[in-house]
Amino acid sequence: MAKKAAKKTAKKAAKKAPAKKSARKPNAAFMRALTPSSALAEVIGDKAIPRTEIVKKIWVYVKKNGLQDKKNKRMINADAKLKPVFGGKGQISMFELAKAISKHVK
Repeated sequence: MAKKAAKKTAKKAAKKAPAKKSARKPNAAFMRALTPSSALAEVIGDKAIPRTEIVKKIWVYVKKNGLQDKKNKRMINADAKLKPVFGGKGQISMFELAKAISKHVK
């Protein structure tokens, strides 16, 4: 009896999944181009780009220069270019990255 109930619920779940699909529209706030400050421009360039691309470019810079902490991968170590972006801190967590960036874009 339990096997039949499990099969029925599995079939119902399989049928319902495609019906819920809807086209997602990108949020315009994420797509808006932001101008980086001079300190941030040294790392990512001075072109106005969306916030998502800014974060991606910072991660590329961090990986390329080996700035991710070896023991705690969530921490990013600052070099001479990133220190002004991080507000003078020598190290920040990846979760603080967006907050640090927000002070350097218009």
